[in-house]
Amino acid sequence: MGQQQLLLILLGVIVISVAVAIGITMFSDSAISTNRDALVSDLQNLATRAQQFYHRPTSMGGGGNSFNLLTTGSIALLTATPTDANGSFYIETAGNGSGINAIVVIRGVGTELNNGTPVAARVFVYPDRDSVVTLN
Repeated sequence: MGQQQLLLILLGVIVISVAVAIGITMFSDSAISTNRDALVSDLQNLATRAQQFYHRPTSMGGGGNSFNLLTTGSIALLTATPTDANGSFYIETAGNGSGINAIVVIRGVGTELNNGTPVAARVFVYPDRDSVVTLN
């Protein structure tokens, strides 16, 4: 009877350990996914602001149908802070091309780590559309 009880206790400890390990993994995956989704949402918001900047006349502080004035150091033109609770944002390129070929690329680096590297995404902003690519 003593061996049977010890085996049941051991089996219970193993089952509980596996359940805890699975729970921790699921929580970590959820945190990464949530951070990635929030980062993409912020990038889409910045893309909309960049398009507004593009279409606003230069006399009103805009780009006058150009992304040229939107430089790497001027992300403050899009938002008050280049960093929020979801991550940091950088303008990689701005002002390439003109008209429908104009493009600005904004990169977002999240706060959660996915396999040792931060969650990251990039948005390609054109005058009439944008495209988000998740990097990690």
